[in-house]
Amino acid sequence: MKKRLVVLTGAGISAESGLKTFRGADGLWEGYQVTDVATPEAWRRNPELVQRFYNERRQQILNAEPNFAHKALALLENQFDVHIITQNIDDLHERAGSQNVTHLHGLITYAQSSIDSDLIYPIDGGELKMGDHCELGSQLRPHVVWFGEAVPKIEEASEICQTADIFLLIGTSLAVYPAAGLVDYVPDHTLKYVIDPDIPNVKHYKNIILIHKKATEGMADFLSMLNANV
Repeated sequence: MKKRLVVLTGAGISAESGLKTFRGADGLWEGYQVTDVATPEAWRRNPELVQRFYNERRQQILNAEPNFAHKALALLENQFDVHIITQNIDDLHERAGSQNVTHLHGLITYAQSSIDSDLIYPIDGGELKMGDHCELGSQLRPHVVWFGEAVPKIEEASEICQTADIFLLIGTSLAVYPAAGLVDYVPDHTLKYVIDPDIPNVKHYKNIILIHKKATEGMADFLSMLNANV
């Protein structure tokens, strides 16, 4: 039976594909205040702005390509039972070939009903327009979890973390909850790897190996260590 490798990824893994991290040092996301484009209140206040913002982000993502770190995780499925939990709203893991991906914060290439979040649809062509409606007749919005909204898949993700034989944290500062609390569900005896140029506060966890590098460089080191420890 294959060992289970559980991976939690954040914006850092996609940054090397040209996608900007969620918020810069100035607190802005692509020049916008997060409260103007990533909250339910923003949607109610100015849905056209929110729609345009996510259409632009979606186009950036569609033009981006998976990098070595994404591809390496997909190839590890030949050797391990790999489960990826991502905070990212891009589809680069899937395009790299990963089969088991849980999107905590939604997937930007999909739309959802603005009155029933269980009604989810793939977006044809990449642009979501005002006037595009769900089967109930309500406006479609991006399939993205905004600030102030529940994270529907957090329980599923916590259960996956409990089953990890090996755990990898890559490209996340562990600053956004509830995703940041997922490491707490990983068993103490599980070997844990962290890849990031700025290692988050993880020193209190047991059996942890720190790799102070960007995602692509760190992934090469991780593969070497993984082969040595398997």
